[in-house]
Amino acid sequence: MSTAAPKFGYELKATEGKARRGEVTTAHGTFQTPAFMTVGTAGTVKGLTPDQLRKTGAEVVLGNTYHLMLRPTAELVARHGGLHKFMNWPHPILTDSGGYQVMSLSGLRKITEEGVKFQSHIDGSKHNLTPERSMEIQDLLDSNITMVLDECTPYPATHKEAADSMRRSMRWAERCRKAFRNRDGYGLFGIVQGSTYEDLRKESAEALINIGFEGYAVGGLAVGEGQEVMFEVLDHTVPHLPEDKPRYLMGVGKPADLVGAVARGIDMFDCVLPTRSGRNAQGFTRRGAINMRNKRHQDDHRPIDDQCSCMACSQFSRAYLRHLFIAKEMLGPVLLTIHNLAYYQELMAGMREAIATGTFAAFQEEFHRLQAGGDIEPLN
Repeated sequence: MSTAAPKFGYELKATEGKARRGEVTTAHGTFQTPAFMTVGTAGTVKGLTPDQLRKTGAEVVLGNTYHLMLRPTAELVARHGGLHKFMNWPHPILTDSGGYQVMSLSGLRKITEEGVKFQSHIDGSKHNLTPERSMEIQDLLDSNITMVLDECTPYPATHKEAADSMRRSMRWAERCRKAFRNRDGYGLFGIVQGSTYEDLRKESAEALINIGFEGYAVGGLAVGEGQEVMFEVLDHTVPHLPEDKPRYLMGVGKPADLVGAVARGIDMFDCVLPTRSGRNAQGFTRRGAINMRNKRHQDDHRPIDDQCSCMACSQFSRAYLRHLFIAKEMLGPVLLTIHNLAYYQELMAGMREAIATGTFAAFQEEFHRLQAGGDIEPLN
């Protein structure tokens, strides 16, 4: 006897200042917020099995519409039961719309009111990504959280350029809402655009709320504007978003970005940084980032982070990790990716606990103190 899927929803459980502790419910389970969504661009988190990923604390992953529509195609994924079954991840999945990747194809794409015509970076084949087609692809993938197709406004942009781009995105958002297939346990998120202009961000948020979505994302940031400007945009954007819906800051970021954005009311994040950095010998710790290729680690018997319980830290030394990278052994990137993702998940769990217990301000202060203090004390 089949059980009906739960309604898609967000429950706000605690607040401290603007920081929020909550829970998102989908057809494939729940995830706690603030949440960091591990990026699995092509239906996989590079180098990790689903079991290894789950052990880092990950509850939700992100798939990429652009890459999956080109290879292996959304239709093939659908024939294999959807992305959850295809990649053996029975937990929540969010897919982006493909817009960011398509917009970055300089010289290979053309934006019109209809959508974006582009050539594949793989084989040069021609495609037409419209709001309706983006909804169809994400439906075929069986994504729990679908993102509207939007135009990622380049930075910097004049007020007119940002306004024209944002308003086109709002028209596309309305088309996405109409094309989206409503199902229990599945949601569609709108994306606020408007570059760094306060009036345009407000206009965009109001337009999306009038259309009505299950969640709201802040897009067009982490594109070169710097942390200070990003936080300023959040300061005058987040207050316009509904309190009873999840808020997602797209493509962010470094640990300090996550802490600062949570303090400003953001609930969800994604970024390639922990995985990409792990493949390139950069590890994240409570005391900042370290380079595992650095010679000072060659005789260091300690773990990457002495307070981390991940596989890499509980079983291997810095000296061994450095050896793997110097020898170009594939296990090095795998272990450091596991550690980085575990660190990000522990950071999110720490923020959730701090908000729930009313100690988030103290958590922020301690986070910044440790990050400013540098790596753990050198060996005697």
